Amino acid sequence: MTEKVLIVDDEKGFLDVLAERMQSRGMEVTTATSAKEALQKLEVETFDAIVLDLMMPEMGGIEALQRIKEKNPDSEVILLTGQPSVSKGVEAMKLGASDFLIKPADINELTEKIKLAKAHRMILVEKKTAKKMKDILRTKGW
Repeated sequence: MTEKVLIVDDEKGFLDVLAERMQSRGMEVTTATSAKEALQKLEVETFDAIVLDLMMPEMGGIEALQRIKEKNPDSEVILLTGQPSVSKGVEAMKLGASDFLIKPADINELTEKIKLAKAHRMILVEKKTAKKMKDILRTKGW
C-alpha cells in the first residue's frame, strides 16, 4: 500500500525536489508552500504522514503542529529544520511530533520515518475502530 504524504515547506525548490524524490519511491505526495495552505488541505484530505518545515513565515511549524494535533490527534507529523535547536525539538516532541529531522534529511532515513509513521497511524486507527465496534455492540446488546 502506498504511503500518502503531505510535505509542507515555504522553499519551493526544496519542496519540489523532495516531493519528486518521495514520488520516485512510490509515495503519493501532496505539497503545500505554507502552514495555512496545509491546514486547508487537511480539512478535506487525510495523510499517513505530514512532513512539516519548522521555520516558515506567517505560521511556523510549531504552531502548525499544534493546530494539526488539535483537529486530528492521530496525525503523524515529522518536523524538518535547517536551523536545529534542541529546545525546539523537545517542544515539538512534547506537542506530539513523530520525529524531528535536520535538513537536508537523508532521503532513506526520511522514507523510513514516513513508513513508520504510517504503521503507527494504522495501529491507532485500528484501535479506535475496535473500540467503536465494542461500544456499539455493548450499547445495542447484541
